[in-house]
Amino acid sequence: MRDTRESRLLLVLLIAIAFALITVDIRGGEESPVDGARQAAATVFGPVENGVAAAVDPIGNAIGAVRDSGRRHDRIGELERENALLKAKLGSNDRNRNRVRELDNMLKKAGAGQYGIKGAEVIAIGAAQGFSWTVTIDVGSNDGIERDMTVLNGDGLVGRVTTVGPNTATVLLASDPDFTVGTRMEKTDELGFATGQGDRPLSVQLLNGKAKVKKGDRLVTFGSQADKPFVPGVPVGEVIRVDPSGGDLTRTIYVRPFVGFSKLDIVGVVVVAPRSDPRDTVLPPRPAAPKPTPTVTVTVTPSADGEGGEQVQGDDLDPADANADDQNDE
Repeated sequence: MRDTRESRLLLVLLIAIAFALITVDIRGGEESPVDGARQAAATVFGPVENGVAAAVDPIGNAIGAVRDSGRRHDRIGELERENALLKAKLGSNDRNRNRVRELDNMLKKAGAGQYGIKGAEVIAIGAAQGFSWTVTIDVGSNDGIERDMTVLNGDGLVGRVTTVGPNTATVLLASDPDFTVGTRMEKTDELGFATGQGDRPLSVQLLNGKAKVKKGDRLVTFGSQADKPFVPGVPVGEVIRVDPSGGDLTRTIYVRPFVGFSKLDIVGVVVVAPRSDPRDTVLPPRPAAPKPTPTVTVTVTPSADGEGGEQVQGDDLDPADANADDQNDE
């Protein structure tokens, strides 16, 4: 259609008629005079609209799927965050259970030795204080902590307090090369001095060069004058190697400490010493030795008539049972 004056006038007229029909339709409501025409148009053009809708539905569905996919992705991310928080909570519960177990073991040690202890948490490790093997605990002079107090945990001797602040204190660990503590052997009472060797076993010099020591023997602290820096009876470790005496006045043994110095958490500072030496009572009971399992061996030997006979051999064969078998054979 050519753009002429007549065509422009016709377009303006059609637009005016359209607006007039819309106005009449709105004002007429349900009784609109153009309602019949609308229904007729719906009858004619309805199938066409359905066809077009069917054709464009996959596109609309795809758009909706993308939108829903984004929502599902957000939901998955939310669920993953919730799972991470739950795992962290479970991990925290596991850690709390471990700490409760450590605290329970430490209180049992303190009860067995009649030590009055102040519980503390290890809050820092390292050489910041000028030592190679130290930890910082969260109690200090405001909590009654003083220099040269014994520190232990549920496994045994941790170390001694060296520096005290108002709310924190530094503990020199028993594994430090500058650490030395008097020791006493379980049962035999042989005395010695244990020295730290870092991440290696403690080196113990026994005063008696002819002392009889074997692998598996255990040591406790001997104690100090006025119970500082060490109270008596705190478990130290277990012998893992014994050097030959060689006629020396002293004898060197190597002891694996009961305490794992690389995983310290809950510790106790002994603020009240025991009234008497607990000696070996703080050491845990030794596990019962396994009972040997009796063995019975059955062998078949040929007899005079060619038939096989059975012989029973066993470590636990009762002689009375053997006599009964002989009488039955008669």
